[in-house]
Amino acid sequence: MSREDIERGGGVKSRGSSNNNSNSNSNGYLSSSTYEIEHAEAHYWTSWLVPMIVVANIVFFLVMMYINNCPKHLHTRLEGKCVARFLGRFSFEPLKDNPLFGPSSATLLRFGALEWTKVVHEHQGWRLISCIWLHAGIIHLLANMLSLVFIGIRLEQQFGFVCVGIVYFLSGFGGSVLSSLFMRNNISVGASGALFGLLGAMLSELITNWSIYINKAAALFTLLVITTINLAIGILPHVDNFAHIGGFLSGFLLGFVLLLRSQYGWQGRRNLPSGVGVKSKLKAYQYALWLVSVALLIVGFYLHCSNDFIKKCRFTVALVMLFKGENGNDHCHWCHYLNCVPTSRWKCNEYNL
Repeated sequence: MSREDIERGGGVKSRGSSNNNSNSNSNGYLSSSTYEIEHAEAHYWTSWLVPMIVVANIVFFLVMMYINNCPKHLHTRLEGKCVARFLGRFSFEPLKDNPLFGPSSATLLRFGALEWTKVVHEHQGWRLISCIWLHAGIIHLLANMLSLVFIGIRLEQQFGFVCVGIVYFLSGFGGSVLSSLFMRNNISVGASGALFGLLGAMLSELITNWSIYINKAAALFTLLVITTINLAIGILPHVDNFAHIGGFLSGFLLGFVLLLRSQYGWQGRRNLPSGVGVKSKLKAYQYALWLVSVALLIVGFYLHCSNDFIKKCRFTVALVMLFKGENGNDHCHWCHYLNCVPTSRWKCNEYNL
C-alpha cells in the first residue's frame, strides 16, 4: 500500500490496564458494574445486528483478498513478495506496500474505498457508505471488530437494533463526509468512524440518562479518558482522525435523540394511586438536550437562503459543501493539526493539507 493510503485507526479501544477496583475492564471498556442501571425496569434485547455486521465485514475482507490475488498481479513486478504465500490468492501484499497485512490500494479502490476525486468529480457518493465495510488489513479488521463487539453488543442489548443501527451507519456516514472535506489526496477505509459514533452515543446516553445510573461519575470519567486517548492516537500519521471526529460528533448528537430512558417509576405508574408517582416520562433536561441535538442535526442537512430566497440559496451542510468541491482546509486553516501533528519523528506533508 502506498504512503498515501490511510486506515481509520485501530478501533476505539483503550490501552490502559485495570485492577480489581478499576471501573473498566482490561480492554478499556466500561464494565457492567460501572455502567449499571439503578432500577430493573429496563428491557433487554437480544443482540443480532452487531454480530451480523461483524460477520459481514469479515466476509467482505475475505472476498476482497480473493479478488486481490497477490501472487497473480505481482508476476508483473520485479520487487516485493507476497506475505504468507502459503495462503495462495489470499496472501497479503508486501509489507512495504501494506504493513497491515491486507490487499493493494487498487483493490481497496475497486471495492469502494473513499477518495475525494471519485466522490466529487466522478459522482460516486456511494463510497461514503461502502468505505465503512472495508478494512486495510487483517490487523485493522480484528482491532475494529473487537471494538465493535465490546461497544456495540451492550448498546444493542439495551436499546435495540434499530437505534444502534441508525447510530452506527449515520455516524459512519458523518465520518466519511468530514474525512472527504479535509482529506483530498488519500484513500480511506474502515469502520472506525462508525465505532467512534457508538462511543459518542455511549457518552451522550450516560449524560441524558444521568439520574438512573449508579457509579455515574466513574463511568463518565472512564468514557472521557477512553475518548481522549483514542482521539489523541488519531494525530499519528496514516490515521484518518477526521473520520473519527465526524463519527464521534454524529453519534454524540444521535445519542441524545435515540438513546433516552424513562424516569424511574414511569413504567409502574399505573399500579400506583392517582396523583402518586412520576408524571412525565422524561425529565426537563432530557427534553432540552433532545431539542438541541435535533436542531443541530437538522442544521447539518438544511439550506440557508439569502434575501432572494430560492435564487440565492446556499447550503451550509458539510455534505453539500463536499459535492460542491469545497475544501475544508480553506475554511479552517488549523484543522489539519487535528489529523496529524508533525514532530521530529514524522512529517505530515504527505497529506498535502
